[in-house]
Amino acid sequence: QVQLAESVGGLVQAGGSLRLSCAASIRIVSISTMGWYRQAPGKQRELVARISSGGTTTYADSVKGRFTISRDNAKNTVYLQMNSLKPEDTAVYFCNSNWESGYWGQGTQVTVSS
Repeated sequence: QVQLAESVGGLVQAGGSLRLSCAASIRIVSISTMGWYRQAPGKQRELVARISSGGTTTYADSVKGRFTISRDNAKNTVYLQMNSLKPEDTAVYFCNSNWESGYWGQGTQVTVSS
């Protein structure tokens, strides 16, 4: 059973920065596509960013130029650096791996105040 442990999110003012991390319980970060998704109240879960095993990154248009996904294979951890945060970035953020049938973290709340 794979476990994805996300760091605690938090409350940040608009324009601020926050970094999320997601540590996997087994070594899958370097061999699977890892992604960050988010779900705001009343909305569907959406892709924020993902990084393939080959290192290709994909971003939602709404976060391009502000968010960066990266990984540390030695630590089996994937990160999401979020800069220039906006109130509309407020959501529960989930880590995901497409390894096997797919795994999700428990989610972490990010709140951006205006």
